Amino acid sequence: MASIETVSYDPNGLIVDDFPVQTAGATIGTAANLTAGAVLGRITATGKYILSLTGASDGSQTPAAILMTDAAAASADAPALILLAGSVDIAKLTFGSAHTAATVETAFRAAGRPIFLKSRSAA
Repeated sequence: MASIETVSYDPNGLIVDDFPVQTAGATIGTAANLTAGAVLGRITATGKYILSLTGASDGSQTPAAILMTDAAAASADAPALILLAGSVDIAKLTFGSAHTAATVETAFRAAGRPIFLKSRSAA
């Protein structure tokens, strides 16, 4: 009988535990040079992701995903990998203005997103 092997790959150390991880490809909007761990909001009109800022009014004010790979989009949109489900190390996250771990996690719960913010020591 053949066996199935599970392999883990987490080069930036964002993933904390064995909660199922779901990722997707996404477009990071122009003028957004972001590093892995950035908390992203989705612009409603374009579907592009940028750093979620509470003062925005284009849809991106609501946290929607976490960036899994660095994305340099200074002069053009950039492709990136985003996290839609999983447990992440809170210490590795970048929050936009006025967001905190509590506000981000509340937004994920309200949207039905299974993204959990944890301390690596509590994993």
